[in-house]
Amino acid sequence: MFQSVRNAVKKNPAAAERFFSYIQILLGALIGGAAYPLFLTPNRIAPGGITGIATILNFLLKWPVGTVSLVLNVPLFLIGYKTMGRIFAFRSLIATVLFSVFIDVLPLRPVINDPMLGALYGGVLLGVGLGLIMRGGATTGGSDMIARMVHKRFSFISTGAFLFAIDFAVVLAASALIGISEALYALISIFLSAKVMDVVIVGFSSNKACFVISSRWQEISARIMKDMDRGVTQLTARGGYTGEERPTLLCVISRSEITAFKRILREEDENAFVIIVEAHEAIGDGFSVLEK
Repeated sequence: MFQSVRNAVKKNPAAAERFFSYIQILLGALIGGAAYPLFLTPNRIAPGGITGIATILNFLLKWPVGTVSLVLNVPLFLIGYKTMGRIFAFRSLIATVLFSVFIDVLPLRPVINDPMLGALYGGVLLGVGLGLIMRGGATTGGSDMIARMVHKRFSFISTGAFLFAIDFAVVLAASALIGISEALYALISIFLSAKVMDVVIVGFSSNKACFVISSRWQEISARIMKDMDRGVTQLTARGGYTGEERPTLLCVISRSEITAFKRILREEDENAFVIIVEAHEAIGDGFSVLEK
C-alpha cells in the first residue's frame, strides 16, 4: 500500500501536493474547531479575530460560534479575494467553511470548567489547527483579508500590526462585555496559539547555525569536517574598520554537537569570534529532507 502511494507521488507530484494540502486543511479545521467546544467557548474565552467576535456574541446572545463566524467571514472573502491568489482564496474558503462548521457540529462536551486550563489547552489545540491549515496553503480568518486590503490601501500599516490591532480590539471588547479575567485568559490563549502555530509551520528548532571569524579558519574548518563530519561553507566578509577581507565560516550543527564544536574552537583559537543562532529548519544532506 505504501509503495503504491509512493509511486503515485513520484508519478504526479503536483496532484500529490494538492492532496496532502487538503488533508492538512481538513485535519487543521477539525483540530482547531474542536478547541472551541472543548475548552474556549465553555470558559468564555475569545481568542481574537472573527471567531473571537463570534465567541463574544455567543456569550451575549447565545448565537452559535461557528455559524456567526461563517456569516462574518464570507462577506469578507467576497470583498477581499482579489488581494489573494485564486488557489489560496479557494483553499482559504474551504478552510473557513470547515473550521466554522466543525466548531458547531462536533459532538464534543467541555473537558473542564477552568478558564486557565481552557486558555492553555484551547490555545495549544487552536495553534495546531491553524498551523496545519497554513501548512496546507490557506487561512481561516476574514481578519487576514481585511489586513491585506488595509495594507494595500495604506502601505505604511503592516499586515501584522493590523492583525494585532484586531486581536487587541477583540480582547478589549471581551473585557468590557464578558469580564477582565476572561480577557486576560484570552491573551494567554492568543499567545500560546501563535507560538504553537509557528512550531507546526516551521518545526521545532534543534539545529544551530554557527558563524566563525578567525585567523585560523583553515584549521578550524578541517577539524569540523574531520572530527564532526559536518560541512563548512566559507563566506567572504570585509572588516568595517580595517576594510580587509577575511573568511567567515558557516556551519549548521545539531544542539548535541555544540559542546564538540566549542571544544574545537577552544583548541584551535580561543580568541575566535563566534555567533551561534537558531536555525529554524535545516534541509539537506545530514538534516531533514525537503518535503513536497
